[in-house]
Amino acid sequence: MIKVMLVDDQNLVRQGVRSLLELSDEIEVIGEAVDGADAVEKIPEIAPDVVLLDMRMPGLSGLDVLQKLGGEDRLPPTIILTTFDDDELVLAGIKAGAKGYLLKDVSLEELVNAVKSVAAGHSIVKPAVTQRLLKGLEKLDTDFLSLDRPDPLTERETEILRLMAGGYSNKEIANALDVAEGTVKNHVSNILSKMGVRDRTRAVLKAFELNFI
Repeated sequence: MIKVMLVDDQNLVRQGVRSLLELSDEIEVIGEAVDGADAVEKIPEIAPDVVLLDMRMPGLSGLDVLQKLGGEDRLPPTIILTTFDDDELVLAGIKAGAKGYLLKDVSLEELVNAVKSVAAGHSIVKPAVTQRLLKGLEKLDTDFLSLDRPDPLTERETEILRLMAGGYSNKEIANALDVAEGTVKNHVSNILSKMGVRDRTRAVLKAFELNFI
């Protein structure tokens, strides 16, 4: 079972998301937080596999939660879940360590798949979001550690990077390209090394910034 924690200041939203997730026999909601301060206290104690985090809350915001727990290396895999389609806030959240972004009107299937993907170590920058990310990068500096001039990517690496930007897992990329999953893992490792970043999300953000994809 994938253990999930919900963080939202609206009780009805938490109840609604919990009801959706309880329809899945692979996911268990093990905790809730009613605001950012509550989340900062409870998340390390409860230690969920995945956190579903609202971004706009009174007091400590979702971004504050990401930055505080991320800075202390106590942030579990986290999905931003919000009603607001806010480019800069989403990008700031991803840069602060969130593994993905979904609107609260997401379907049950999309929500469950996102939770499973993030729990498995993947990011979920979905195709519908990439254009917003691209536009947002024009307004938001990427200040995470990376190489200013990454080594050139091969044609295959660029192809895989585009699929990474679509939120596809290594297995899905392998199926799409008809290659072994291990081959994709090697390419992803090379991409991260060449771009001087430590994870897939930062590779995608850096790629957009440099117009690699």
